Amino acid sequence: MIAKTQYQMTSADLELTLALLRGGSLAAAGDRLGVDASTVFRALQRIERGLGRLLFERTRSGYVATELATQLAGHAEQMEVALEAARSSIEAAPAQISGTVRITTTDTVLHGLVAPALRSLQKAHPLLGYELHTGNELASLTRRDADIAVRATKRPPQHLVGKHLGPIRVALYAAKKGSARKFADVQAGQADWIAPDDALPEHPSVVWRKRHFPKAHLRYSVNSILSVLELVALGLGVGIVPLFLAEGRSDVVRLTEPLADCETELWLLTHPESRHLRRVAAVYAHLAQAMEMP
Repeated sequence: MIAKTQYQMTSADLELTLALLRGGSLAAAGDRLGVDASTVFRALQRIERGLGRLLFERTRSGYVATELATQLAGHAEQMEVALEAARSSIEAAPAQISGTVRITTTDTVLHGLVAPALRSLQKAHPLLGYELHTGNELASLTRRDADIAVRATKRPPQHLVGKHLGPIRVALYAAKKGSARKFADVQAGQADWIAPDDALPEHPSVVWRKRHFPKAHLRYSVNSILSVLELVALGLGVGIVPLFLAEGRSDVVRLTEPLADCETELWLLTHPESRHLRRVAAVYAHLAQAMEMP
């Protein structure tokens, strides 16, 4: 075995360590690096032999980073940021920001807030591209699979940099031509409910309905708040949705005032290592201004 002091780690070694930490498997790391899994495996063996130490524990669920691998991945991220900064500094037209910004959010926030905000950014930065991912987890931002996250939460992770954009106000809605014309109809049990119980059992709207209408009939269980609105609009029942999503639509009517105890908060989040990249900073600043909630 080569002595640890004799091994000189390269930038490619750091890149591979970061890719495997983010991907969690040889195949996922290979996809990130543009090589096959066997190449990643051989390279990892070479690095570990050179260091005389394991970088990853092999488990049934994948490759789990050791403390050393986590430290090396941190250096790799710094190298990634420095490389991005160097590329930005040599752009032929410094005012023109280019590249791809990866944004993760929920489908509700994407369609209701993020997409309209990005539309107004096209003219200012026509060379920017976007990868948009919808889901209810923040893991992708923590693993640096995304640059920016827009989330409805009252407790954003402390390790992320964020801006509070304001409260997300919600209310109970029904179809304009549906059977439930007023809140009294709902109170009388004359309406079916649409809600994301199975997908989001702790969602404020689910908790609110179970507390105030414990015997209500849940006719449709869906996996997103956007789906709640669309089914409400079809006259299939009533549901709780954000005002920013429903107001202005002619096919639904609001049956209640905003439900104060059902509110949550909108946060714009990014990773500390990403916020100084020009492409990320430009999009972050624009979203912070365009999506600020009243």
